[in-house]
Amino acid sequence: MAYKISDACIMCGSCAAQCPVSAISEGDGQYEIDADTCISCGSCEAQCPVGAIAEE
Repeated sequence: MAYKISDACIMCGSCAAQCPVSAISEGDGQYEIDADTCISCGSCEAQCPVGAIAEE
């Protein structure tokens, strides 16, 4: 199951830097995770300083 970034995202970029498959990109007002690319490793969730990432 892929992860999703909520509106709590503060655009710090920590998650994108941590993603091993580059599934995270800068969207309009927050980062977004490409569900087709995400391997559900959880690295991004652990890295997020505001807890804006969770499993979908």
